[in-house]
Amino acid sequence: MDLTEQINQLEADLQELGSLLEKAERKRVQELLQQEKKKVEKELAVKRQQKEQQARREADPSAASKATYTVKITNYAWDQSEKFVKIYLTLKDVHKIPAENVEANFTEGSYSVLVKELDGKNHQMTVLNLLYPIDEKDSYKKIKTDMVLVMCKKQTTKKWDCLTKVEKLSKEKDKPSVDDNADPSEGLMSMLKKIYSEGDDDMKRTINKAWSESQEKKIQGGVGDMMDL
Repeated sequence: MDLTEQINQLEADLQELGSLLEKAERKRVQELLQQEKKKVEKELAVKRQQKEQQARREADPSAASKATYTVKITNYAWDQSEKFVKIYLTLKDVHKIPAENVEANFTEGSYSVLVKELDGKNHQMTVLNLLYPIDEKDSYKKIKTDMVLVMCKKQTTKKWDCLTKVEKLSKEKDKPSVDDNADPSEGLMSMLKKIYSEGDDDMKRTINKAWSESQEKKIQGGVGDMMDL
């Protein structure tokens, strides 16, 4: 069914809903009909907009061949359930463009999304080296209001700490190394040196002062050391 036929059907539905509303006497029935009328009006507005875009393309065939630049999708968030990793891509008005303009592809270790001709440009997101393998056949995308939802089907129920292997390696690299046999004071000293080297002038003065006081206590026979910090 082409856009013109879809619009005609929606207009007929809207007219019939209007007639039913005039005849309805019970409040609950009126409310239900009003809700359905609003849904049809919203869908009709989207179809009419798509029809206008189609008419403009047909009126200017050269416009379709003009190069459209592509931008990376950076506004996103993710979470997970036992079976899926879910990525939420925020794209204003994405629900108003034809569904075929939104493409999603999956492999065992990656996914990519391409949104064509939204606000005069293409929008793309490609994520490689996913943390764990996904089931590409059962992964899919959903188009919601101002959003594309990417559903990556997990192969196992294992919890993901991040999206990619690269992110995991980066996190592990930033973690301080722990040696069970090392002297605890050495670990503290290493931490303090790191804080000192990365700190501002106030932080360095504070550490220097604490170190001086600690050394004075040792000289005076006290038990103070850097653990007093």
